[in-house]
Amino acid sequence: MLHDALEAFNNGDYAAALTRFEALAREGNPTAVASLGYMYQKGLGTEPSLDKAFALYSQAAEHDEPAAIYNLALMYADGAGVAHDQFKAHELLLRSAILGFPQAQYEAGLSLERGLGCVQNFSEAAFWYEEGAKRGNANAFNNLGVLYKEGHGVPQDYARAFVCFSRAAQMNLPEAQYNLGLMHDQGLGCDADHDAALEWCRKAAYNGHEKAKQIIRSLQEEGKIVF
Repeated sequence: MLHDALEAFNNGDYAAALTRFEALAREGNPTAVASLGYMYQKGLGTEPSLDKAFALYSQAAEHDEPAAIYNLALMYADGAGVAHDQFKAHELLLRSAILGFPQAQYEAGLSLERGLGCVQNFSEAAFWYEEGAKRGNANAFNNLGVLYKEGHGVPQDYARAFVCFSRAAQMNLPEAQYNLGLMHDQGLGCDADHDAALEWCRKAAYNGHEKAKQIIRSLQEEGKIVF
């Protein structure tokens, strides 16, 4: 039945999804409880209620449901339906990250990199970015690449940075496409290749990266390229 509920949700049939998640939640299914919390948080198939979302996430978190713990962390970070508490948010992010939730692993790394709700620690940030990257999180790949490029928390390694940016760029992440373009332009971790640099900059611009758009616009105005 959980498969049917998730399928209804993914197909946008929120009324059916809500009914099925509610039935499963009454049976104590943690994934259904967490999913129901998300529907109340976003107002999908029901009136939005941050109070209900918080209660449902908390219920699912008691059973170590990682998505629920992650969403609780975001509520504390944003002060949505609960008092803003960045320290609690970081604690929950780490808990979800330890349970293997890729987005929480990325967010935990980001908190550690920026010192949000914790002492800034680049090496621990790198650890969690790597864990998220192993599970295919594009942002984790990109941010890990930045740490390797700058030598923050890890030995400076342009070749590894290049690989990280490449993986995230292939996942269509604009920031990584821009970063990969810079690596090609400067010959960092690769042979300098200005054509490749321009191509990745174009892709980043097409995907909405503002700095890439400015560069492409400037090149167009100078008559150096036709985009």
